[in-house]
Amino acid sequence: MLSVLMSVYCRENPHYFNQAMKSIWDSQTVKPDEIILVEDGKLTEELYKVIKIWKEKLAHTLKVISLEKNIGTGGAKREGLKHCCGDFIAIMDTDDISEPERFEKQLDFFKHNSDVDAIGTWISEIDENNNVTRSVVKYPTNNEELYKFFSIRDPIPHMTSMFRRRFFVEKKVEYLSEVKMAEDTLLWYQAYKSDCILANIPYVGVRVRMISNLFYRRGDPVKSIQLLKFRLFRINRELKYGFRADLYAIVYFMMSLSPAFVKKWLYKNFR
Repeated sequence: MLSVLMSVYCRENPHYFNQAMKSIWDSQTVKPDEIILVEDGKLTEELYKVIKIWKEKLAHTLKVISLEKNIGTGGAKREGLKHCCGDFIAIMDTDDISEPERFEKQLDFFKHNSDVDAIGTWISEIDENNNVTRSVVKYPTNNEELYKFFSIRDPIPHMTSMFRRRFFVEKKVEYLSEVKMAEDTLLWYQAYKSDCILANIPYVGVRVRMISNLFYRRGDPVKSIQLLKFRLFRINRELKYGFRADLYAIVYFMMSLSPAFVKKWLYKNFR
């Protein structure tokens, strides 16, 4: 049984959200058995309209969990997991587009790799109008390479991830809010602390939306410092990463507070 977990909040674009829903239902070669949608606080009327349309279409397949106030993506997913019944749980962001064979390929990979606890895929990048701006962003594929890769970056693009249920139940990994806006990083940190096996499929499974004003958002110094400390004193020490990982964490911290043109140049040349 396959569950898909999503969370939506008031600032989401209803058109993008509708496209995301189409991509995980209308277009998929293997459709999910249930879609768990967490409403993270009060939404706009436009978003409620889209949810109503999909609820009428999917009936009991779409389970909507409404939270009274916004608690953030980590908290919303933590709540949503309580309602997931599947042996496999896929993550979907509400502004991205899953490729038609994503779920089929991921489930088939799990079928032939019983030791793997969580998998992702490569990604492509699109703009506001769905134009492809980058055809493929590759990630390492096996656990050993991903463990090394995590010394500088998250090992799996979270929006492409699919988990065995045991990842959360037996391995006790959960979505934490200890470091705001870094829930994904904390998830993979826990995964390696719990001896989980990770992998990526060398296939573009999700088109990730990169909006034009992304690089113009000013970094939050408090959140950036929190992530830097967590990287330096928790992840890098406990997972036994060396000086290179510390250096990269400091560079990433500086980049997060840099002007937009610096961020764009670094992203283009070092992504």
